[in-house]
Amino acid sequence: MPPYTDEQLATMMTDLESDHVERKESFRGEAPTAVREAVCAFANDLPGHQRAGVIFIGVRDNGTPVQLPITDELLRQLADIKSDGNIVPPPTMTVRKHAFAGTDVAVITVEPADSPPVRYRGRIWVRIGPRRGIASAQDERILNERRRYRDRPFDVQPLSAARLNDLDQRRFAEMYLPAAVAPDILEANDRSVEQRLAATKMIVATDDPTPTVLGMLVLSHRVRDFVPGAYLQFLRIDGTTLADPILDEELVDGTVDQLLRLADEKCMAHNRTLVDFTSAPREQRSQSYPLVALQQLIRNAVLHRTYELSHAPVRIYWFNDRIAINSPGGTYGVVTPENFGQPGITDYRNPNLAEALRILGYVQRFGAGILLAQQALRKNGNPPLEFRVEPSFVEVTLRIAP
Repeated sequence: MPPYTDEQLATMMTDLESDHVERKESFRGEAPTAVREAVCAFANDLPGHQRAGVIFIGVRDNGTPVQLPITDELLRQLADIKSDGNIVPPPTMTVRKHAFAGTDVAVITVEPADSPPVRYRGRIWVRIGPRRGIASAQDERILNERRRYRDRPFDVQPLSAARLNDLDQRRFAEMYLPAAVAPDILEANDRSVEQRLAATKMIVATDDPTPTVLGMLVLSHRVRDFVPGAYLQFLRIDGTTLADPILDEELVDGTVDQLLRLADEKCMAHNRTLVDFTSAPREQRSQSYPLVALQQLIRNAVLHRTYELSHAPVRIYWFNDRIAINSPGGTYGVVTPENFGQPGITDYRNPNLAEALRILGYVQRFGAGILLAQQALRKNGNPPLEFRVEPSFVEVTLRIAP
């Protein structure tokens, strides 16, 4: 759908009967929560409008502006709704300042999600006429069914050779589901296991319990039987080239959280801690590489790699003077070789895997991994990251602290 024109937005602002418009006088008090619920509801698009929902900030319920100052800080706070990790998968939305009859208001435009249901803090919010509410079991089924007939990202496409018993349902019930769904929704207990697997995109639908790529990555004991590239190759090399002796070699696989946990353990085992007794009254400890930087970059590599076009693993080559992390697949979407690594420039080849990593606790804020890594390296005294962006892979290099 083309973006709304100025005339359309002006009409929508004063259309009090519209079920795809919300208005808030400010972004204080309870408004931030209400606005996020509205963003979630518009992304789910339960009525099936197939058009963007709009939230006006600085407008009364009767459609008149309140003269709210639309500052850069306010626009930044609104834009953060997309990436703060509370709404998963991240919504497609824009934020801008707009003048109506000489008065500025902030306008949030939210596109319907390609892969519903979308959750805000574990709850599926939907628009029900002029109000919003939490989705019922029937609402969830509608959203799941709608997802089946759209162009889906690869991470929620079915794996026809897989069967329901290839998913660890105990792991799902005890570990994943309590983190994904709000406790009060779970307590209602009016959904079958298949309905819950479908709602979290682990299977296609209740009447088609074929596991998805996401389901296998998160819940399967045999991930590589169905997603061949879903593993890490770790090499610790005693030197500065691949021809030098190998001190440690390991193929790290398993579910995505097992893979990342084992990668953390491997990094901690090889990361040297230096102790300085002389330059300060108390001993000072530093590491060759800050662990948070390694974690962010490895998680980025696992999240943003292509699982469809390559069976190569994510490779971690740990040399004496540097670490190279190689992720199969080039840039995706709005990310290009020219803007790669710039703050605020992010896109998702695997948006539902991003949601799962957030639920599992491996992603705290969407789009911030490289920035957090750079900050940690700078604080530790390491040189800046080096990027190599090619059509078939992305490689990031960390240099050891002097």
